[in-house]
Amino acid sequence: MAIYPATALAAAALVVAWELLFLRTGLLRQRAYWITMAIVFAFMVVVDGWLTKLSAPIVLYRAADVSGWRPIWDILAEEYAYAFALVTLVLLSWDHAGRRAAAGGDRP
Repeated sequence: MAIYPATALAAAALVVAWELLFLRTGLLRQRAYWITMAIVFAFMVVVDGWLTKLSAPIVLYRAADVSGWRPIWDILAEEYAYAFALVTLVLLSWDHAGRRAAAGGDRP
């Protein structure tokens, strides 16, 4: 398997595992989370699609490093997995930190 899809899928799996095994915020079960992700991906399609469009790409990938599968516009599938992992990790961290602060866990 090419390096970029392998690392993107691993990142997504690790973030989900981190939530399910350690953080347990319940964020992945919340409707607001999925609405947020839909908004993020809507903007991603526009921006990333423009950056990676095959007719005049601004960002180039080495063919050996990517899957080549471009399900929406000209965006590689691994871009979606990586974006999912990155955005979800930030939201999980923010939610977890907020819960700790509310519980008084961040007091000196």
